[in-house]
Amino acid sequence: QVRLVEIGGGSVEAGGSLRLSCRASGFTFSSSRSCLAWFRQAPGQEREKVASSSVGGNSDYGDSVKGRFTISWRHAGNDKVVDLQMNSLKPDDSAMYYCAADPICSSPFNFWGQGTQVTVSS
Repeated sequence: QVRLVEIGGGSVEAGGSLRLSCRASGFTFSSSRSCLAWFRQAPGQEREKVASSSVGGNSDYGDSVKGRFTISWRHAGNDKVVDLQMNSLKPDDSAMYYCAADPICSSPFNFWGQGTQVTVSS
């Protein structure tokens, strides 16, 4: 059973930093395209992909976060953890952030976490 658990959301002032982590268990990374990703969705807006990182080493970022956010992997026992370091946060970054996993890193992603709230105040 695939399980994605996000931690690390919270409230911060504009210009500050937050680090989100997602622990993935039970997911089989079957190819170099398999990936973990972060999405976000603000009230009344469509969900957007923030960043993704594949087994093959490819990382991709949304235009609005390039240069400010960094996605990275680490291992925790048999699980994988994907971190999202968010710097120079802006009020527009406020959203529910979701971790997702997919065997080929292609929408629609197959597996989702429950989400963690990020709020950036001006």
